[in-house]
Order: sequence, then C-alpha cells, then structure tokens
Amino acid sequence: MSVKKIAELAGTSPATVSRVLNNPGYRCQDSGLRDRIWKAAMAQNYVPNEAARNLKMGQSPEGRQIYYLHVLMTRMDTSSSDPFFSELLRTVECEIHKSMCILSKVWYMSVFSDDQKCRKENLDSLIETMCREAEGPNDGLIIIGKCNQRALKKLAAKYRGVVSINRNSTNYEVDEVLCDGEKTASMAVEYLIGLGHCDIAYVGECRNEARYRGYTETLKAHRIDFNQEYVFETSQTEMDGYACMEQLLHSDLRPTGIYCANDITAVGVLKCLGRYRGLYYMPSVISADDIEQAQNTSPMLTTVRLPKDEMGKFALYLLLDRLRGGHKGVVRMEMEGKLMIRGSCFRADQSVWSDYCI
Repeated sequence: MSVKKIAELAGTSPATVSRVLNNPGYRCQDSGLRDRIWKAAMAQNYVPNEAARNLKMGQSPEGRQIYYLHVLMTRMDTSSSDPFFSELLRTVECEIHKSMCILSKVWYMSVFSDDQKCRKENLDSLIETMCREAEGPNDGLIIIGKCNQRALKKLAAKYRGVVSINRNSTNYEVDEVLCDGEKTASMAVEYLIGLGHCDIAYVGECRNEARYRGYTETLKAHRIDFNQEYVFETSQTEMDGYACMEQLLHSDLRPTGIYCANDITAVGVLKCLGRYRGLYYMPSVISADDIEQAQNTSPMLTTVRLPKDEMGKFALYLLLDRLRGGHKGVVRMEMEGKLMIRGSCFRADQSVWSDYCI
C-alpha cells in the first residue's frame, strides 16, 4: 500500500499524507483530514515501503519481526472529545509508523475507564468482539487513559504485550508510562495557594481519580478546610466545564481559584466567564495537560504540561522491548509535569482580568 493510494482514499495529496504519518504535530486545515488519512492507512495495514517489501517474510530490514499493534482510547468515545488524548494518539501513531509496525485498529471505548459500567458489562464478550474486529495477530496493545483493573487483566491475557499511558497508575498490572495525576494536581493547587488562594474549587472526575486525590491532599497539607460545595464532578469535557462555571456563577459560592482536572474543561470554564464577564467575578483558573488550545485562550491558560511526545515514544519503546523479549518484569516509567505560568492566574488579592475572550 503506497502513500499515493492512501492519498486517493483520503482525498488529499501524497505530500500531506507523508507529513501526517511522520509528524504528530502537523496540523491539517481540514480538521477531519488527519483522521481520514490514518483510517485509510490502518484499513490497508500500511507500513513504510522498506518494511512492506519484507512483510511477507515477517521480517523488517534489520531482521526484526513486524508487529501488529492496536490502540485502546478509554477516556473518549469519539476522536474529538478530548484534545489531550487526540494529541497523544498522534505521537503514538507516528512512532508506530516510524518503527515499521502495523497499527491495525484504534478503539474509542470510554466504558473501560468507568468502574461502574465495567461491573455491569460482559467484559469477556466485549473484548472477544474487539479481537475479532482487529486484523492480524494480537501482538501488542497500547491503552491510552485510565482502565478498570478487571478489564485490564482480561485485556492483558489477550496480548503478548500491553502498555498503559496514563495519569492513574495500573499498580504494576502492566507496563506503563505515567505522568502521575496526583502530583500534577498538587503542583497546580500548590501554585494557587502560593498566590494566596484558600477558597479553591475542583472541576473534574472524582471516583478513583488521582487528580482529585492530589487536590484534596494538597489542601490538607496546607491545613485548608475542604469544602464539598467547591467540588464539581464532571466527565471532563468543554461542555461540562462551561456548565459547571455557569452553575457556580448563579450560586452564592465565590472561590477565588479553580483547578480543572484537564485543559479542555478549563477552556469551557473560560468561555463561560467570557460570556458573563459583566458579573465582575474573576477567579484564577489552572488546569493540566497543555493542549494546543491552552495558548489560544485569552487570557492564556496556566496549566501543568504533560510530556505527551515523550510518553508516547517511551510507551512504544516498552511495548516493542517486551515483544522482542528484552524484559519480562513489569516496568513503570514515570514522567514529570511542568508548570506553565501564563495569564489565567493572579494573586488572590488582585483583580487583573479586564476581559475574557476565547
């Protein structure tokens, strides 16, 4: 399968196909084009030409076996619901391509991140259906996002190798690349406290969620009273962020700082504040991820950057190393977040935002 054929199927040029397959940061003017290109590539089991010449022999030019890899996105049911995971998937796709492996299936199934739904779901039947959908052998699986522990055990039994990319640890169930959500939340809340904020709201998921633990433990460490009214449990979408902020604006609550568990929720919060800026309520807003949109808000969003590129690269490294027999014990690789200080946070005794606009 040539780049030219993929370009025909996706309705674009071979040059654009090549850029998308090799550069996770490449932006298409047509927002759906990137997904069409990868869908066409996966449908045809695309690998680079030098690997394709050796595919029938099952060997790469270096004498290594070509592996069929799958990706399971557990935090979203569509490719557009959370930009952080979409951006992370871009890196994983490109690294698989560069490693001359075949990415034959990407699933978007949020049921795997919901413990309550997993208790009701017939997981064996669900996983069997997934395996039938995928072409080629079940060599390796990359799970992007939180995964129910019971489901994780069943998935691991179906594959020669599984690696998790996550903010919530699998507790050494499978190999994982982790940017600890509890630590990133603590970093964000610590920054707000350092600016003099004591009334800090939380917007995000709460059940079995590392970021929520980071929020509550950091308040406790600073002897700040926990206020349940400041906790807004959401499914972490832009729409939920907007709705939570609207609810807050129509209440008597006035936290001076708001920690959102992810950037896209914070984008919704800022959009709502922009609409209601006449109320002159100006809380500091901080989050975690550092998606592309975080630098396109006004004010620019203060956030904790997760190293997406490194997380994707090391996940594939761990997976291929296991498939090649390089290691047998479970490996946990932890990456550090980095605080990106921008315009959406200020001291608790200051009012510096004159406008909200996104």
